[in-house]
Amino acid sequence: MNTLITGAAGFIGFHVARRLMERGERVLGIDNVNDYYSVKLKRDRLAKLGADHGGAFRFIEVDFADSRALGEALEGEEFAGIVHLGAQAGVRYSIENPSAYVQSNLVGHLNLMEVARHRKAPHFVYASSSSVYGGNETLPFRVEDRVDHPLSLYAATKKADELMSETYAHLYRLPQTGLRFFTVYGPWGRPDMAMWLFTKAIFAGQPIQVFGEGNMRRDFTYVDDIVTGIVAALDNPPPDDGEEKAGGSKAPHRLYNIGNNNSEELTRMIEIIEQACGRKAERQLMPMQPGDVRDTYADISAIQRDLGFAPSTKIDVGIPKFVDWYRQYHGV
Repeated sequence: MNTLITGAAGFIGFHVARRLMERGERVLGIDNVNDYYSVKLKRDRLAKLGADHGGAFRFIEVDFADSRALGEALEGEEFAGIVHLGAQAGVRYSIENPSAYVQSNLVGHLNLMEVARHRKAPHFVYASSSSVYGGNETLPFRVEDRVDHPLSLYAATKKADELMSETYAHLYRLPQTGLRFFTVYGPWGRPDMAMWLFTKAIFAGQPIQVFGEGNMRRDFTYVDDIVTGIVAALDNPPPDDGEEKAGGSKAPHRLYNIGNNNSEELTRMIEIIEQACGRKAERQLMPMQPGDVRDTYADISAIQRDLGFAPSTKIDVGIPKFVDWYRQYHGV
């Protein structure tokens, strides 16, 4: 059987598909390949998956927020597991286009849970976000913390996904694991993320906009470490034993932070990019943007305890790897 990966043309979905196929599994990827960012980049990811893994990878272009189209696309398929990574991403864009988030992140999440329920998938792993912590001021962020005050609609949809998953785990005993990702970066990354934007501007000789006056901290997590955590979660569905799980559920539903467990200053990230690019950036200090949080920092003790997760890539190593890939991909 295949493992179903949604958002297979996306950054993390691409890397998860590669990891699963590298260990001999078959993957069915779905994605609507929208134009939120470069369609060419998404097509290039899909092309590489096909070129490197041949028949182990199948792809269907479909919008999973369209329940009828999704049902037709997946007719007759059964899955060894589902990794639901597809979503409308971006904190700032959720302020400009909120309806896109309701369709993709709420309706889409429900549709995939219905697929998992009716196909009796043994495990449904889904992407949440560190954004759910909103204005929390106590660091590091723990899965036990209350997350009732999101600062963006994007964050609110991810919190809502967690609540819907809790309901399905309770009603239908559907094993689920939600993963709160912390600032994922690396080769084949997203062009709307700061690391890509800064690298692009530096090579182009243009100024970079540094929000929060540069006084922000992020738990930057290299994509290979993220994928290791996702696969570990996929391989270990939560038991339906009535015991309290990470995140507080007594249903078969767990929540984990998945980060680098190290909050770095934004200025330190910029310095490493400058070193990797071999040139200095012209910095324009900007105020905080609506929906942004000042600091993020993941307490990963729950996923360490349960799954042995141990991120190993420091930004001093990971950022140069991203810049090297960026140079090669863009020929700069």
